[in-house]
Amino acid sequence: MFLSIQFTGVDVRFAFSSFSRVFALFFFVLVCAALVVAPHPANANSKYAAIVIDANTGKVLYASRSNASRYPASLTKMMTLYMVFEALDEKRISKKSRVRFSKYAASKPPSKLGIKPGRSITVETAIYALVTKSANDVAAAVGEFLGGSEANFAKMMTAKARQLGMKSTRFRNASGLPDSRQVTTARDMATLGLALREHFPHHYKYFSTRSFHYGKRRYGNHNRLLGRVRGVDGIKTGYTRASGYNLVTSVSKGKRRIVAVVMGGRSGKTRNAAMTKLVGKYLPRASKRSRGPLVAARKSTPRIALASLPPKSAPVPAPRPGKLAVASAYAPTPKAPVPERKKQKIVDPVETSATAKRDRARPSGWVVQVASLPSETEAQAFIGKTKHKAGPVLASATGFTETFEKNGTIYHRVRFGGFKSKDRAWGACSKLKKRKISCYAVAQ
Repeated sequence: MFLSIQFTGVDVRFAFSSFSRVFALFFFVLVCAALVVAPHPANANSKYAAIVIDANTGKVLYASRSNASRYPASLTKMMTLYMVFEALDEKRISKKSRVRFSKYAASKPPSKLGIKPGRSITVETAIYALVTKSANDVAAAVGEFLGGSEANFAKMMTAKARQLGMKSTRFRNASGLPDSRQVTTARDMATLGLALREHFPHHYKYFSTRSFHYGKRRYGNHNRLLGRVRGVDGIKTGYTRASGYNLVTSVSKGKRRIVAVVMGGRSGKTRNAAMTKLVGKYLPRASKRSRGPLVAARKSTPRIALASLPPKSAPVPAPRPGKLAVASAYAPTPKAPVPERKKQKIVDPVETSATAKRDRARPSGWVVQVASLPSETEAQAFIGKTKHKAGPVLASATGFTETFEKNGTIYHRVRFGGFKSKDRAWGACSKLKKRKISCYAVAQ
């Protein structure tokens, strides 16, 4: 006598006899229990992805869909902060530099600080706001501050991702607000976490900030594992409806170090629980010996990404006779020059009347432009830096800044004048490009 029971993918047969019926029934109960406990594929979380990397050796200790395309959400701000730290180390900005908020930046949806258009905060306040509050308006303002526009800053971020070996990451904004074209992987986010630790150990302490005060308010860090899981020292959380709940975590205990990523959690609670389990299981397996740097050495972001291209409102010169003009991938197709309407300059309280004097004293004729920056202080510093790097090419040229307004924000063109003809300006620009200084020539 046989009893046959058909499950999905399972065919169980019991041979009954007067001596085995009790045992068969007991076995049947065990099989049913196992099938009930086993997770069904339909219930699996399709957004989930995770990875754990030994920060001493680079060995992958655990991975699940680590190369699958995912939305980074506010993990994006890790790269925004990387760009800020890079600018600080290259002395292009300081912690006291002012980040001004345009109407565009101020209009970003929460989470945000709520800075009004025209107001500004220091770079260090921006860092704290990005790390703890994950403020979207601050991210957009930083993008405009460092890149001239958030779109251009996103190109800088993507270029930096390629330098770091993040082959599957593409940025379209500085905050991580929903954009179907902004994608990454758990592996790439782990690489970025490692890069932040390796390249900026002197700035990394910001990621362990529990809270900070701005005005009369106190903002707590969204990373709830800080102070709750031993050894956790950062890094960043993220959430959108499309991405689910994301978290990149750095953990140090004794000489062992790991960087772990969990993406696509169904809730902050389940995401944190999953990360806690990964840390508890794989940190003891990490090596105590470091093999040195794991991420490509830090390089300066390509100068083309530093807002060195002319704004759309600026006239673009025709190609030099006899030579083929190659258009930049970042530049729009040139249109016929349109006279730019002069707008009254909005004076920043930290600027002086010297700015207006420099604008009035600008040379006429042909000039060479090398950058367009949102900060007058940064623009003036760029003049000296460029002249030093250019050597004899700009020895007899006069450096000056010229302001213009775009989308409610004041920018400062960095230009060198004193060229008596178009050919001389083009020639100087060609020599500058050989020294890796992006530029273009235009009639003043």
